[in-house]
Amino acid sequence: MSPVHVSLAEDFRRFFKVSLATTFEQKQAVYRLRYRVYCEELEYEPATSFPDKLECDEFDERSLHCLVIHRRSGLAAGCVRLVRTRDDQSHAPLPIEKHCAHSLDPATVGFMKHNRGTICEISRLAVDGRFRRRFGEDRSQLGELDALDMCHQELRTFSLVATASFMAATALTELTGCHHIFAMMEVFLPKVLARSGLHFERAGKEIDYHGWRAPYFITTQSAIEHMRPELKEFYLSIYENLAGSYADLRHAC
Repeated sequence: MSPVHVSLAEDFRRFFKVSLATTFEQKQAVYRLRYRVYCEELEYEPATSFPDKLECDEFDERSLHCLVIHRRSGLAAGCVRLVRTRDDQSHAPLPIEKHCAHSLDPATVGFMKHNRGTICEISRLAVDGRFRRRFGEDRSQLGELDALDMCHQELRTFSLVATASFMAATALTELTGCHHIFAMMEVFLPKVLARSGLHFERAGKEIDYHGWRAPYFITTQSAIEHMRPELKEFYLSIYENLAGSYADLRHAC
């Protein structure tokens, strides 16, 4: 995740929209994107388990989902979810607790046990392959985007879809008060994130889980306070986009 120049962040807002996925249609778009990335492309999950081509699991019901939409094509470019516990109900584990508990440090396990209401997990971040291409690569790889006449400014914002998704998940931790954040990540990723001022702490050992990954931890306060200035402006614009939708969702409940 490379640092974001202000002008590039402004361009991103022109070409993409970051939304809280609250409607049935939006959530279906999230699950379809996850199926394409996790089942068809990366083969992390068996496609045969999802005959409807919607990749979803038991954690989605108590998650908040964000969706990044390419404005001109209407395509889902990226998504991410924030998985929450159910207050102090320890029988509602996070995915990291259910699938990777043996990788967690004892101190981490104890911390999670005593902070059920404020812990959360960022997971299922996915970016459509058409938006992961590098500028200058064969345009035929764009598929449905190939018919659009895209300028250099638009193409270069593709690299920000993953960054925007992560910023959206961070905004949700601030909005919900779930400010103790866990994630299973490939071990190189925290080093990349540190370049933007996001310093994750290792919370356990590396294991083979869809490739070699390890548990990491960060607080919302640390993430926001240490963001590079240009990235923080990008974050604040995404936060403002999501705040209204989250307030409406809470009032509807």
